Amino acid sequence: MSAEANKKLIQQIFADSANRSGTTFIDNIAEDVTWVVMGQYSWSGIYTGKEAITNGLLGHLRTLLTDRARTVAFNFVAEGDAVVVEAKGDNVTKTGDRYDNEYCMVWRVENGKIKQIKEYCDTALVERVLGPFPKSQSRAAG
Repeated sequence: MSAEANKKLIQQIFADSANRSGTTFIDNIAEDVTWVVMGQYSWSGIYTGKEAITNGLLGHLRTLLTDRARTVAFNFVAEGDAVVVEAKGDNVTKTGDRYDNEYCMVWRVENGKIKQIKEYCDTALVERVLGPFPKSQSRAAG
């Protein structure tokens, strides 16, 4: 796929997220996808495979929020197989706290499927509002 096609795919994923709808993300991730959460805090690590991402990382996040996660992107830059996105969350936790993190994410698309996501965000906000990531949660498929 071209850089422009990759950009359109990621834009659609964020359009779904902004509307709290759609399956574009799940429908377009590779089986061996990795989500790299950068930093040195409890959520940091490499989540490998659809299961670890959808039910591990995102599954745990879903248990903490009142509604489906909403992240609104405001800048997309694409070159080759990479799409860089700046975005801001718009979420409320079940305890009533705002969770509006700011993100820079680097998405890598290979043969029309998302192969890797690298997430950079305010790690102190994650720990303060969402708490530590459970050690029992899987980071890898299988």
